[in-house]
Amino acid sequence: MHPPLTLHRHPMCADIIEEFQKCHTDHPVGKFFGKCTELKIKLDKCFRQEKAVKRKANFEESKKFKERLQAYRKEMPAQGSE
Repeated sequence: MHPPLTLHRHPMCADIIEEFQKCHTDHPVGKFFGKCTELKIKLDKCFRQEKAVKRKANFEESKKFKERLQAYRKEMPAQGSE
């Protein structure tokens, strides 16, 4: 099973998505017998790579947020005692 194959949500995998959809269109019965399996495997690998990139970006963003939050919390007691 794969996520919805919308091109705007998966820009890294757009070419493979188009090939996969074309394979399904060109081989309406063959898709059930493994005609498009190689493309499906490539698509799954691409989705995994895309997810890893997004995960890394989200982790970096959360790290920056935590640093800002800690700096803010250190400032707060200093402001309250003035």
